[in-house]
Amino acid sequence: MPNQSLLEKQFFKTACYFEAGLAVVASIVGWLFDVNPFADLFFSETALINATFATSPLVLLFFAMQHLPLQSFSKIRRMLEESLGQSLVNSHWTDLLILACLAGFGEEVLFRGLMQSGFEQAWGADVGLIASGVVFALAHAVTPLYAVLALLMSLYLGLSLDYDGERNLLTPMVIHALYDFVAFLAIVSNTRKNITKTND
Repeated sequence: MPNQSLLEKQFFKTACYFEAGLAVVASIVGWLFDVNPFADLFFSETALINATFATSPLVLLFFAMQHLPLQSFSKIRRMLEESLGQSLVNSHWTDLLILACLAGFGEEVLFRGLMQSGFEQAWGADVGLIASGVVFALAHAVTPLYAVLALLMSLYLGLSLDYDGERNLLTPMVIHALYDFVAFLAIVSNTRKNITKTND
């Protein structure tokens, strides 16, 4: 049987390649449909500051849901710890940061840079926001509640694209990456605590 640490390293590498690969897919599809998914991406200190503050409500909601006694939320917590947590349990925080940054980059290029922009060109801003949100939710539909939460997250990220009157893909990218990083840290921490309890 393969060594557990080797399986964890393989999971991490595969996850990184997958998230980065989403940007490649977005580039190819964008070329085919004449949509540049990077058109609205540029460095801005304002975008970084706005994104950092805009991540706070999401992080607060994440930790609030960690303590809600509802069975549906408990199911999501268990699912994340058993899959993601177990696979990343021995990862260093820098590994989690790398994965979070790649997820923020790849997923936002695909869902905001390509889909939202492309849908907006075809059907208008409102439809673009909602349609890309629905696709994002379906891609994360591990449970019905998780899909709803993903939809709300996507709408939030989609609206942040034009925050402060300046369209910049960097804003949702940073929000997404920071949120994922905090979530990864919490999930891995909870998984380690559960393993320690089991072994005691």
